[in-house]
Amino acid sequence: MVANVMAEKQPNILWIITDDQRADSLECYNRATTGKNESYLGYVSSPNVDALAKEGVLFTKAVCNSPMCTPSRGSMQSGRYPHRRGQYRWGTTHQMPDFVKPMVSQTLRDKGYGTAVFGKTGWGTVNSLNKKENSPADFYDFTINFASDLQRNGVGDIFTSGGKYIFPHGIFTPEFMKETIIHPQDGKMEYYKQDRHNPLPERDLAIKDRVEEEFDILRSYTRLNTGLILGGVNPYPAGETIDGHVVREMKNYLKNADKSYQTSWGKKVKGADTSKPLFINLGFTLPHTPVIPPKVFRDVFRKKKYRIPEFSTDELSNFPPQLVIMYNECKTDQLTEEEKHQAIQDYYAFCAYGDALIGESVEAFKEYCEKQGEEYLIVYTVGDHGWHLGEQGMMAKFGPWTQSIMDAAIIVSSDKEKYPAGKIHDEFVEFVDFAPTMLAAAGEDVSDPKYGYLDGYDLAEVLTDEELKREYAIGELNVICGHRGFMRTEEFAFSMRTRDKWDHSRVGDLNSDIMWALDCERPKADMALYDLRVDPLEKNNVADAKEYRELADWFRQKLGTILLGDGRVECDWSKPNSYSISNFAGGADDKKFDVPPELIPEV
Repeated sequence: MVANVMAEKQPNILWIITDDQRADSLECYNRATTGKNESYLGYVSSPNVDALAKEGVLFTKAVCNSPMCTPSRGSMQSGRYPHRRGQYRWGTTHQMPDFVKPMVSQTLRDKGYGTAVFGKTGWGTVNSLNKKENSPADFYDFTINFASDLQRNGVGDIFTSGGKYIFPHGIFTPEFMKETIIHPQDGKMEYYKQDRHNPLPERDLAIKDRVEEEFDILRSYTRLNTGLILGGVNPYPAGETIDGHVVREMKNYLKNADKSYQTSWGKKVKGADTSKPLFINLGFTLPHTPVIPPKVFRDVFRKKKYRIPEFSTDELSNFPPQLVIMYNECKTDQLTEEEKHQAIQDYYAFCAYGDALIGESVEAFKEYCEKQGEEYLIVYTVGDHGWHLGEQGMMAKFGPWTQSIMDAAIIVSSDKEKYPAGKIHDEFVEFVDFAPTMLAAAGEDVSDPKYGYLDGYDLAEVLTDEELKREYAIGELNVICGHRGFMRTEEFAFSMRTRDKWDHSRVGDLNSDIMWALDCERPKADMALYDLRVDPLEKNNVADAKEYRELADWFRQKLGTILLGDGRVECDWSKPNSYSISNFAGGADDKKFDVPPELIPEV
């Protein structure tokens, strides 16, 4: 009865997404998985998120379906795997092709919700190829973007504000970046270049040197991550950073419900519409680079000692060639041990600051719901993917390894029958589950054939229905080293090259030679297999080891058949409706790890 009343009332929904956040930055996650508060690297702090987890369900194995911002966020917003929406990398997709389905915010709006997004969006999708036809309101009624609204209007701290990017050999690489600092004393904005090839002009170099010294800036100097800020102190105090302002804008939107008010840069807008149920997507930019926590948080973490992940050339020698390319673009070997330590300290400090902002946001949202006498659902996606802090020798995302794809989620509801307080769910869920979960909470029957395009499940049902148990999770991306797919089971982590070219997004190449990864000579498939029973840190690729070869080959066929033949979309996004769907193995994604037992070596 409670559930029916809740569905009729259509609960207000708050969806929180952080950026590049590791699950082990949360004490509650570490306690649930290891029995300790700390991560295996050291101290973390998350009192507000811990309190949130006690009110609902902590999902400890939430798998990101593409470990890079755009395809991950696109899959979350649509509820579709990257290979079923044709989005594998950075770049813009659109809603003109007839295979494209609506984003979750569009469906909720059609069902009567008032929709709003604050902070980072990043799903890489517009409504039309015609720029004049596109508007932020295509996806949400009310939008305050961290870059186009806040930073462009002088609200922010230190950020990348432009540059030139190229794609040599398919690798997305900055030729130079323009960095901006907004000074807290007078709001003055200063710009300076980060250049890969040429000495900086004297003016730029002087500003850059001054900023680096004043804010203790630590940079990465690999080819891909030219000059990215891996550590430092924020020019602004807690609450005044870019994410602090994102939260402030959300709170003002709720506080000024049904009234007109002014944003922090003076734009006249209207607050939440109390005549409609409310859906808010709150997108934090932290702990994404630039990793610059406010001083009050940084001072605490600067006193903590961390373990630096070990990495050796022996480990690298087992990488397939495709992953060697990734390593070379993201490696940490240019950093000293002291610099690596600073990067870890500042990363976890930034996450702790995010915890404080999440606590503030949740409190404001609950107060709004209580004032309106309405039910609520809170979904916290812990990172659009993870981040390596030296594991596999990298400081980046993009990989098929644990630190990139294995994350967590917390769901809290005023309906405790659906989401019991303090429950821990330690089986696989996937990021494609968030859209159907929120649609179901809003009263939609996601088992209806009209929602057959959804690849995920309603997580409320997952908690109680054994038939929805997944024995593996999957994903794919195309960045740095080309197309690569991955499959994760309880005991094994597998990945492989899925396409033989860097890009297949043009007419003539769409799903061309689609069987290549299944039929090519074994070495060309670039397989990686880790036995998590004995190698939980994924340091020894055994795909070519004698006792594992047949198992790796089984994974190759299982994963390759799903990603390449079960509804795969490749689309030429430069055209309005040009795509190909490969369905030579429709239904192959059965969620069953049905490997012959004799292929699994004993340990």
